[in-house]
Amino acid sequence: MSSLYTATARATGGRNGHTSSDDGVIDFDTSIPKSMGGPGKAGATNPEQLFAAGYAACFSSAVEFVARSRGLKIEPVEVTAKVGIGPKDGGGFQLEVALQVHIPNLDLATATELTEAGHQVCPYSNATRGNVPVHLTTV
Repeated sequence: MSSLYTATARATGGRNGHTSSDDGVIDFDTSIPKSMGGPGKAGATNPEQLFAAGYAACFSSAVEFVARSRGLKIEPVEVTAKVGIGPKDGGGFQLEVALQVHIPNLDLATATELTEAGHQVCPYSNATRGNVPVHLTTV
């Protein structure tokens, strides 16, 4: 693969630490949520929130790309991503993702078709396919 863009971020202290990007746009603390036995530090984020935000933005763009490639003019696509983490059989942890996709003013059948096609071209979907369960819902 020939990269068109490369993002760089540095994390120190893991889930209870600090994360920043090389360009300074990202600069925040991370904290393990209370539901996972952590401190749940106010104003801090966690890897699952970051993954959900990135996946939602990327998937929205993928669906819009598919629509444009088919000559369809659509309104901005709204994607809600839920990323869960839990124990994996055999040890370690596993993620699971639920994506809810809403394309305003488009019939459900066409919206569902665009959602499924977007899942085939989205870089996050391609990275998780076969490893992380991803559940799609079009509303």
